[in-house]
Amino acid sequence: MILVIDVGNTNTELGVIDMEKIVYSWRFVTKTPRTSDEYASLLSGFCRNEDLNPKEVNSVIVSSVVPNIMYSFNNGLRKLLGKEPMEVGPGIKTGMPILTSDPADVGADRIIDAVGAYNIYGGPCIVIDFGTATTYDYVTKEGALAAKVTAPGIQICAEALFRNAAQLPSVAIEKPPSILAKDTVTSMQSGIVYGYIGQLEYTVNRMKEEIDEPDIKVIATGGYGRMFTEESRVIDVYDPQLSLKGLKIIHDKNIRRRR
Repeated sequence: MILVIDVGNTNTELGVIDMEKIVYSWRFVTKTPRTSDEYASLLSGFCRNEDLNPKEVNSVIVSSVVPNIMYSFNNGLRKLLGKEPMEVGPGIKTGMPILTSDPADVGADRIIDAVGAYNIYGGPCIVIDFGTATTYDYVTKEGALAAKVTAPGIQICAEALFRNAAQLPSVAIEKPPSILAKDTVTSMQSGIVYGYIGQLEYTVNRMKEEIDEPDIKVIATGGYGRMFTEESRVIDVYDPQLSLKGLKIIHDKNIRRRR
């Protein structure tokens, strides 16, 4: 069994893969500082809840965009599993050329999503991750990550609105039945959600226009991906576990190379 872990700015997602299938998956908040013992205890608790012996895990791969927790996090993995974590970063084989002006500047989260999307759904494609930021990545027919767009995530937009306007409340991010709102809460929800749908559709259509691929496949992932897939016609596929699948693909490429 393989443990795959994606450490994001807001949440950390974990999955256990056995025979190419994700058999267990968990999620916890990233931003709480923890010691290596706390990480080991947290992960041990997840395993215990599923009646999984951590020693059954043969290998572990981690991607992270939060470098300041990784020393403690990786030590926690070593304590629990007795294995050295493989980390997505310089020197690891992804099978995906990065054609941006500064390849080292491309986050591991974008790479694992792009690798997963291309290997599972083919190319060319646009990969959208609705996370803390909303990222749009263009992967060519040949499997290279060629361009990227980064926008504030919808949660950031919502928080900026109520934090900077004294008389506006915090609201749940959900689509009201009509954009023509009658009260403050639904008017904010209209602006946030319908406005974000407009941004999503314009961004994707502009990317298609500049790529000159009107029928390019669009794959979405991330927490709000399901809502936007249901509300917009520009998304073809929603895969909530795309990052975990991408990690497994990268893991296998590197295991084969080591052998």
